[in-house]
Amino acid sequence: MNETFGNRFTYIAAGIGMAVGAGNIWRFPRVVAEFGGGTFLLILLLANLVWAIPLLAAESLIGRKTRLGTVGALRDFMGRRYAWIGAWVGTVTLGILFYYTVVAGWGFRYFVYSITGTVHKGVDSQALWDGFTGSPAQTILFEAIAVVFMVAIVYRGLKGGIEKVLQITIPALFAVLLILTIRAVTLPGAIDGLHFLFVPDWSRLGSAQVWLQAFTQMAFSTGAGWGLLLTYAVYTKERDDITLNASALVFGNLLASLLAGTTVLCTIYALRGSGFASEALGAGNSGLAFIYLVKLFGSMSGGVFFSSLFFLAFSLATISTLISFFELGIMNLVNMGLTRGRAVVGLGVVAFILGVPSAYNVDFLNNQDFVWGVALLVSGALVSIAVMRYGVERAREEINASSDLQLGRWWSWCIRAVPLLFLVMFIWWIYQTITVFSSAKAPWWNPLEVFSTTTLLGQWVVLFVILYALNGFFARRSGKGPMTSSSEASSGRAEGVEGETASP
Repeated sequence: MNETFGNRFTYIAAGIGMAVGAGNIWRFPRVVAEFGGGTFLLILLLANLVWAIPLLAAESLIGRKTRLGTVGALRDFMGRRYAWIGAWVGTVTLGILFYYTVVAGWGFRYFVYSITGTVHKGVDSQALWDGFTGSPAQTILFEAIAVVFMVAIVYRGLKGGIEKVLQITIPALFAVLLILTIRAVTLPGAIDGLHFLFVPDWSRLGSAQVWLQAFTQMAFSTGAGWGLLLTYAVYTKERDDITLNASALVFGNLLASLLAGTTVLCTIYALRGSGFASEALGAGNSGLAFIYLVKLFGSMSGGVFFSSLFFLAFSLATISTLISFFELGIMNLVNMGLTRGRAVVGLGVVAFILGVPSAYNVDFLNNQDFVWGVALLVSGALVSIAVMRYGVERAREEINASSDLQLGRWWSWCIRAVPLLFLVMFIWWIYQTITVFSSAKAPWWNPLEVFSTTTLLGQWVVLFVILYALNGFFARRSGKGPMTSSSEASSGRAEGVEGETASP
C-alpha cells in the first residue's frame, strides 16, 4: 500500500467514524437508561480501558506490521494455517455490512421525511414507520441509495474519497450532536434526563446484568476486534503513536455516545416525563429512534429543524461506519488480486443483493444483527489470541517503541483476559436466548426463530466449516506484505503451546 493518511487528524477521524454509528445514537441511550445511568457509565469507562483500548492498539500493530487486510494480516501474524481466522474476522464484519446498508437507508429516508415536513405536529409516527418498513419498494430503494453512496466514496480511494469525506462528516457529526445536546439540556425539565444519565445508582453496582450490558455496549460500539482499525492502520506511517490514536478513538466514541444520550434522554424526560420515557426506552432500538423520538420531534417547537438535525447525525454516523466496512472488504479483495475498481463495484453489488432480505423483512435484519453482532465478540477474542501467539510482551514493546503514551503491563494482562471476558459475555448471551428471548411460541431450539440459540450457533458453524475448509486458498491468495516471508519460513515448524515464544 503506497497511500497513507495525510495526518493524525484524518486517521483519528477515520477511526472515530468507524466506531461511531447507529449504536451510539439509538442503542446507547436505551441501555444506559435501562441499566443504571451513571453506574452504567462508570462500568462502561472501565470496559473501554480493559477491552477496547488494548484490542484497538493490537489491531493497529497488526495492520501496520503486515500492511495487509484481515486475512493476510492474521495469516502473517499467526502462521499460514490460521488464515481462516482473518477470514472469520473479515466475513463477520461484512455480515454486519449487509444489513447495515439497510439501517443507513432508514436514516436517509427519515432525513428526507424531516426536511420535507412529514415529521410535524400530530404525526402518527407508528403509522409512518409501519408504512415505510411495510413497503419493500421504499426500503430497497433507500438501501440502494446507501450502497451507491458508499461505492462512490470508496471507489476514489484513500486520498480522493475516504479522507475527503471523513474530514467533513466527522466534524459535522459532532457539530450536529452538540447543537442537539444544547437544545435538549435547555428544555424545561431536562434536569430529570441529566440526573437519570449521569447520577450513579450505587445499588446496581453489584448487578451482573449491568456489568454485562456495559461490556457488551462497549464491544459493539467501539468496533474493537472487528478488523476495521486493522484495515485503516495499513495506511498509517511507521512512527504513528498507536496508543495515543487508540485512546483518542475511544474518547471520541464515548463523547459521541454521551452527546447522543444526553439529547435523547433530556428530550424524552423534558417533553413527556418518566412514564413516556419508560415506554419509549422499552421499544427497542428502531422503536426509540423512528417512532418515539419522531413523535417527540413532531410535538416540540422547531421540531422539523431538530428532527432534520437528528436524522442528519444518524445518517452521518452510518455513512462513516459503512466506509470502514467497505474498505475492510475491498482491501482483502485487492490482496487476492482484484483491481480496486472491480473490488469496489463487486462488493457493492454483493452488499446490495445480500442486504435485500433485511430490507424486505425487519425480522430477518434483527436476526442478522443478533447472529453477527454476537459473533463480533468472537472476533475480539481471536485478535487477542493472535497477539498471544505473536508474543504479548513483544507486541507491547513494539507498540511502545513508537508511542509517547507508553503501555504498562496492565495492557498485557488485559489482552490475556479478553478470551475469558468473551467467554463470560458469550455464556450470558446464550443464557439470554434460552431464558429471556425464548417462549412457547418462539422456543430457543427452533433455528427459524429470530433470537434462538440454534440460529446463532447454526450460522456460526456453517461459516466456520466453510472458512476452515478454504484455509489453504486464503493462505495462498492473500498477497504478500513485510512479514510474509517470515510467516512462510515458520509455517512448517511445530506449533508452540506457549504463545509468548511463538514466531509470527
